[in-house]
Amino acid sequence: MFFGGGPGGGDGPHLHPGRISIPGSRSLPPSFRPSPVRPGGIHRIGGREVRLPQPIDPGVGSEDPVRLLILNADDLGADEARNAGIFEAIRAGSVTSASILVNGPALRGALEEIRSLGGEKISWGIHLNLSEGAPLSPGLRVLAGKDGCFPGKVRAHRMLMMRGDAELEEEVRREVEAQIQALRGAGIPVSHLDGHQHVHVFPAVVRAAVRAAGEHAIPWFRIPEEARPGPEARGIPESLAAEGENFSALARQARIALAGSGVRATDHFRGLYLKGRMNRTLVRELLKGLPPGLTEFMVHPGRKPAVPLSTPFSSFSTADRERELETLLSAEFRGALRECGIEPVPFPGAGP
Repeated sequence: MFFGGGPGGGDGPHLHPGRISIPGSRSLPPSFRPSPVRPGGIHRIGGREVRLPQPIDPGVGSEDPVRLLILNADDLGADEARNAGIFEAIRAGSVTSASILVNGPALRGALEEIRSLGGEKISWGIHLNLSEGAPLSPGLRVLAGKDGCFPGKVRAHRMLMMRGDAELEEEVRREVEAQIQALRGAGIPVSHLDGHQHVHVFPAVVRAAVRAAGEHAIPWFRIPEEARPGPEARGIPESLAAEGENFSALARQARIALAGSGVRATDHFRGLYLKGRMNRTLVRELLKGLPPGLTEFMVHPGRKPAVPLSTPFSSFSTADRERELETLLSAEFRGALRECGIEPVPFPGAGP
């Protein structure tokens, strides 16, 4: 489903020159407003007081022996089936955070469901998107095609890797700003910024994304850097291994851009090499090897939607999503968390 110019666009943002609004964008109750995150301060996370590392060297390992795990579901707002799976996992306590596609066709439903959660301590982030669907900024000549939509994953990645001209950088800046403003305008407290298909760490995007996070007091920024798993994780397709290594290389450069910005990254990141492969055995191995500190685990739970694969945001709308959801909901997963002494938490600063 397209919106802002395509059929059935009523569920997405309303786009008008010079202004952006999201359906149902009244302010959320005070319980959803994030508490301030103090550099190096004491924060209550999951009922425990933890001193977090200073933001000067984002991502440096914490000395705290506690193992804290942010279970972050990407793609909230992509379609109703994905929304259903994510909220099912949230209510089960298997997801503690979610990243929102502001131009997703199912955004309205996501916002309504967020409000229905009441005082749940969940962190909400911006899932910056520059590859699929329609942009929120009018008049984009480089980022969008003649149809007014983003060009798709392959073309967008190539452009954001290879081009660095002023026109592209200005359009990226405008669209990053528009997406953040739209989510904040809906009353959503934004605790973190990441990217759909990791576009936020691409060379043409990372400076604008870090700058915008700082300007909007978004305290956390995803650094999707993960070492390739060892022999115990045999079976990783070579294409997935190469993709993970490429994203990790981009993430290392993004970490440099974070230095001195006041925007922070978690100590560790996991999930790059589980795309389409998640099962209970692999997740147990991941949890057993989790280092001390604060780790973000990127997950993609959902129910399989009845939409054509040509629809934007449908590239991962397969049985893989349901397998991820069932893994996260399983007694084995919850048991592994307990056995490994891992505490599921949202991004610090979320909730009351």
